[in-house]
Amino acid sequence: MVFENIRNLREDNDKTQSEVAQYLHVAQNTYSQYESGIRSVPVEIIVKLCHYYNVSSDYILELSDKKSPLI
Repeated sequence: MVFENIRNLREDNDKTQSEVAQYLHVAQNTYSQYESGIRSVPVEIIVKLCHYYNVSSDYILELSDKKSPLI
């Protein structure tokens, strides 16, 4: 599921939920709900996360297990 990969990316990059939420311009509890699967992740947020972590949307959406950096 989407929330597993965004949580793993955050943890792998030693970021807190608050840091990522600030970058995304959302509340920390909103971001927490994305990670826990309570709230769907909007497309705009997925795009921002791709840029933030330099990964493909396929990885975040679990369509691929390769992070494939953006070109």
